[in-house]
Amino acid sequence: MNKKSKRYQEVAKLVNKSTVYSIDEAIALAKQTSTLKFDGTVETVFRLNLDPKKADQMLRGSIVLPSGTGKTQKILVITTIKESEAIDAGADIVGDKQMITRIQGGFLDFDIIIATPEVMPELGKIGKILGPKGLMPTAKLGTVTNDVAKAVNDVRKGKIEYRVDKNGNIHVILGKSSFSDSQLKTNYQAILNTLRKIKPATVKGAYIKNISISTTMGPGIKVAIEE
Repeated sequence: MNKKSKRYQEVAKLVNKSTVYSIDEAIALAKQTSTLKFDGTVETVFRLNLDPKKADQMLRGSIVLPSGTGKTQKILVITTIKESEAIDAGADIVGDKQMITRIQGGFLDFDIIIATPEVMPELGKIGKILGPKGLMPTAKLGTVTNDVAKAVNDVRKGKIEYRVDKNGNIHVILGKSSFSDSQLKTNYQAILNTLRKIKPATVKGAYIKNISISTTMGPGIKVAIEE
């Protein structure tokens, strides 16, 4: 077991592990525990009563956070018909099917791919490269689309993806430690409302088991599940 740093041990004293905090208290406390020399990320984990082995309970989707993410993502658009639209929308890299060959050769200097439908048969051939890295575009997440401008703008505004893991958890970013409390709370409420809307009908009993918030290299803070 790794020994925790002195910094971690000090900030961990601020958090009572047996206490479940209101979202306002949890956000304020999370910012107190962010004592790194850089602007840390604030994350939340929702532990849900889901069985990801059941198709209807394998939740996956995307949401544009109202307050943004505080992160700048490098966007690659692969298209043969919407190059100028992608450039005008502010995509960082725009290419056609030759870009797929570059990726096969090891080029991965981007954070997200947006693709138009006509290139997907070719893009599918490198699914083994993109899939494990979470980079494969899909229509469900809005990253396979002919409306390239909207897709690029959504990412710039703060679009995030969420996906339940094998243990029924969903990990998502809330923003940066430098965000105001209200910005972080607005993002939190947007994510919570989204998860409640997509609750599978087959779930029996309590849907949300517990919620926690933490900052980069900081302790987890339990959050009350408020109706």
